[in-house]
Amino acid sequence: MKQKLLYLLFLVLSASALKAQFTTPNTGVTWDLDDLVTNAPTAITFSGGIYTLSQNLTIAPNDNLLIDSDVTLHMDANIQITVQGDFTCDSNGIIITATNTAAPYNSIIFETGSSGFMRNTTINYGKGIRLSTGDFEMQSCTMSYHVPGTTTSSAINFSTGSPLINNSTFTFNNYPAFSSGANQETSPTISNNYLFANNQSNTNRPQINMGPSGADTLRIVGNTIIGDPTKIMVGGISASSLLGNQNKVIIDGNTIRDNRYGITVVGANSSGFIRNNIIEDNDTQNSPNLGGSGISLNASGATTMNIIATNNQFRRNLWGITVIGTARINLGDGDLNPGGNVFADNGNGGQAYALFNNTALPIMAMNNCWIEGATLTPTNVENVISHQVDDATLGLVTFTPFGCDALSIPSFSTSRPIIYPNPSNGIVTISIIENGTASVFSINGMLIGKYNLNEGNNSINLNLASGVYILKTETSTSNYSQKLVIQ
Repeated sequence: MKQKLLYLLFLVLSASALKAQFTTPNTGVTWDLDDLVTNAPTAITFSGGIYTLSQNLTIAPNDNLLIDSDVTLHMDANIQITVQGDFTCDSNGIIITATNTAAPYNSIIFETGSSGFMRNTTINYGKGIRLSTGDFEMQSCTMSYHVPGTTTSSAINFSTGSPLINNSTFTFNNYPAFSSGANQETSPTISNNYLFANNQSNTNRPQINMGPSGADTLRIVGNTIIGDPTKIMVGGISASSLLGNQNKVIIDGNTIRDNRYGITVVGANSSGFIRNNIIEDNDTQNSPNLGGSGISLNASGATTMNIIATNNQFRRNLWGITVIGTARINLGDGDLNPGGNVFADNGNGGQAYALFNNTALPIMAMNNCWIEGATLTPTNVENVISHQVDDATLGLVTFTPFGCDALSIPSFSTSRPIIYPNPSNGIVTISIIENGTASVFSINGMLIGKYNLNEGNNSINLNLASGVYILKTETSTSNYSQKLVIQ
């Protein structure tokens, strides 16, 4: 009898667990949170100006959940939102966070065939977003303090299609900001975002950790990617094809600082462009045998990798560029690639290394500035390049002509706003080439102030408490985000 009672109790508890969820009716409804409170009062409540989700929520394939007002949604520990239909968050300031920040909610999952749009939404203290759809767009959002879940290993996990993540902030996540699987072809556009101190677990994963793109192109454009120097295992960007899938990349206009390494591309079936990036101080592990390259290319097997690198700036990395195995890079050929890469103070063990060709293949590397601020000669350029001259088994680097004149220095650098002093006491000067605006955000993405900028120099008293902030400048043609330190 006791066993039967225990079995019946188990069935009751199991049934209760199965019922502890709510699925929308799948009749084509468009509901907001108030509609959910009305239709699912045991799943979601409203009290003290805060909505609290205490049961798993599924948005059925024909239904839509719309949050279009400034609300705060708390989610209890391990509670999950599964999107089979459409989920839209679009207002001036939406917050989705854990009821108890020490007890993260589960993932927000967009299943195959679903769609999503998020703007001006802060999503903190969960287990990330998993995208099994390419029909997803994020604009001007913030994601911080996410931990890995059973199906997520970053703040946003991609697996298919071409989602867009733009103008958003990713900070202090336990694992990378973005990732995809080694066997999943996906080609998101990751543009104009600010990344700081992601992968707080300090595992061997970069802040952007992408697998193969497939037939379309992975675009990582205009981002600021700053590492936490105490997390010595964390790199900047990785785009890898470990299983032979096609991998097409455009990595353009990013600022990458204070990581274990800057950019790595792996796999013989990789191709694309790395251009207009500022890659500095990526040496946090300080072990040249394990990392520290501004750009590292690695391939084995067929000599089919084709990476074109133009107008990048490399400063104070352990290596400027390393090319390994059967990887191939074009650094300037006088035809399709003008060169224009700039190198300064890259090296380790007392030796400068702008380029290390650790392959048997030749490299074209014309029209580059190999030692910024110096008068270049064949001898001093040769001294910062390792190739066939140093080891007969290595490929020859063709580095002439060279120079640091206007033709060799990236013109994009003059278009970026100059902000000084940084750190500052609160009074900063912003130099910009056209009229625009400057917005100051807290490290968690909250807008603190917005200022108009005129072409030229603008002196602004920010009147901020000591701390780290994000300063975003916008013009009609560009926008940039960077860290601002107030002392």
